[in-house]
Amino acid sequence: MSISYVSAELRRLVVARSESLCEYCLIAEEDTGFGCEVDHIISEKHGGATHADNLAYSCVCCNQAKGSDVGSIHWATGQFVRFFSPRSDRWGEHFALRGNMLDSRTAIGEATARILGFNRTDRLQERQLLREIGRYPSPAALQRMQG
Repeated sequence: MSISYVSAELRRLVVARSESLCEYCLIAEEDTGFGCEVDHIISEKHGGATHADNLAYSCVCCNQAKGSDVGSIHWATGQFVRFFSPRSDRWGEHFALRGNMLDSRTAIGEATARILGFNRTDRLQERQLLREIGRYPSPAALQRMQG
């Protein structure tokens, strides 16, 4: 399987639409150690196309944890649930910021947060440091959290 090329124009659209935030954990690209990258929401492996409606901006931590997965088991119900989709879901409906934690509000939020490692110790420490210097959540992230 070959990986599709994301044109510079399409990449610019994805970055601008995201306001340079990871569309999953809402960290600003400039606050990450490794930056952000364009992510296929539904991976090419699963038939996802390289078009704007299937692309998100993702920090390296979220993107590497997600890989080609499209969802996970919601252990409370034993049902398979899809991951949060930045193109069709509203962040604040599935997650809430509580201190340094990103809490889940839905089964979709729980599966996404667990697999993407939103509340791993290193990520909690990162958010704590960013909060202490007034960088998290950024104004753009706060708007998505509330909107």
